[in-house]
Amino acid sequence: MSDDPIDSLSVALFSEMFMADQLAKSRLTKALPKGMELSHFSVLNHLARSGEEKSPAQLAKAFHVTRGAMTNTLSKLEWAGHVHIRPDWDDARRKFVTISPAGRAARDAALQAITPIIANMVIRIGPDRVRQALPVLREMRLMLSDLE
Repeated sequence: MSDDPIDSLSVALFSEMFMADQLAKSRLTKALPKGMELSHFSVLNHLARSGEEKSPAQLAKAFHVTRGAMTNTLSKLEWAGHVHIRPDWDDARRKFVTISPAGRAARDAALQAITPIIANMVIRIGPDRVRQALPVLREMRLMLSDLE
């Protein structure tokens, strides 16, 4: 490892981010309703917030996963009754996905389970410090997104 202070700071920053990501995923996964995976919640939350139909390809791109991985997630969500998948009426090779009423209820139950965990962290860290961190994290996300 380099003695450069910027290199050390960079490694420390990404080490903390990776560990926080791992711990957050583990903690939130345990809090989700039985049978729901974090990927399921993420897709349901995305569909609920956007309020519009999305193609599997659009969802795969939004989540930076392969189309195959998204198809697998959507199949599980469809089997659970959480999404509706319909063909594109103009191009039968394409499909569109919407959240179902059951999916919205499942998403709301998951949100109710994980919100206290996240809110407690914000309270313990302090809302002002979290507000200060958000622009930096957002900028990092956008920079990483531009690299793809």
